[in-house]
Amino acid sequence: MKTRPLGTSGIEVSAVGFGSWAIGGDMWGPQDDADSLAALTKAWERGCTFFDTAAVYGMGHSETLLGAFFRETGAKPVIATKVPPKNFRWPAAADTPLEEAFPPEHVVSQTEESLRRLGVERVDLQQLHVWTDSWCDRDEWIEALERLREQGKIRTFGISLNTFEPDSGLRIAEAGRIHAFQVVHNIFEQAPEDRLYPAAKERGIGIIDRVPFDESSLTGKLTPDTVFAADDFRARFFKDTLEETVTRVEALRWLVPDFAPSLAEAALRFCLSHEAVSTVIPGMRTVEQVEQNLAAADAGPLPEEALARLRDHRWNRKRGLG
Repeated sequence: MKTRPLGTSGIEVSAVGFGSWAIGGDMWGPQDDADSLAALTKAWERGCTFFDTAAVYGMGHSETLLGAFFRETGAKPVIATKVPPKNFRWPAAADTPLEEAFPPEHVVSQTEESLRRLGVERVDLQQLHVWTDSWCDRDEWIEALERLREQGKIRTFGISLNTFEPDSGLRIAEAGRIHAFQVVHNIFEQAPEDRLYPAAKERGIGIIDRVPFDESSLTGKLTPDTVFAADDFRARFFKDTLEETVTRVEALRWLVPDFAPSLAEAALRFCLSHEAVSTVIPGMRTVEQVEQNLAAADAGPLPEEALARLRDHRWNRKRGLG
């Protein structure tokens, strides 16, 4: 597994990391913990050294599972988690007061709760789980994170940007006060490449690409007749766009055999082809998914001709999703 620097943080991460939202259950429907633990173990054995989670993934269950995995295997990977907004609102509205989302005592207490569930003394990356650039003018959240770093409870910190709002990170990037952005980036959602990635690269800020499969559409497994379980958040995500999404995915299929064995691998390698990207974190729930996704890191970036053809499939969307 190849590694890449997380900006100028001094942290090295595997090119493909483990996105652990789905193994928490909750918004992805019921999961099998035994399968999840097997997937986590296989990822570590295959050289995946970056595991991303959050306090709200399964209301702590994802972190608890990771903690069990660490205890059972002795694994010591790079760990990233996230502080949920106190008001529990995704995404953050532009006029949300900082006091409603990330007062200092909340940032500290949530970090300590995550450490307890993970069973570790320190996480490598703590992130705010929502963001609005009006908070760039406030120091309280950064001061709380700096204190946690001084206490040895976090190594560094960053921000998880709202879905389809990459430009909301431009002001804080210019300020140079964080070490990482987590952002939605995939074949359809290419907007981060316009302004955020150049700004992050100039300032030495690492990029964690999330949702590389567009919430599963870019695996090629959805059809216009796909029905999601009532507790699966994708029922809402694709509520008005499933048919158009599948049509756009089908238009990609004929391109893929020219440069990748599967659409899923092409989707991951598309993300890894941008020099600003530190790691991409597909959600993985089974050993089979781990094997397939980590193979993309071995294959490396796509050729420029393939990237040029895929850029024609950019789809500018804006939805009220965090």
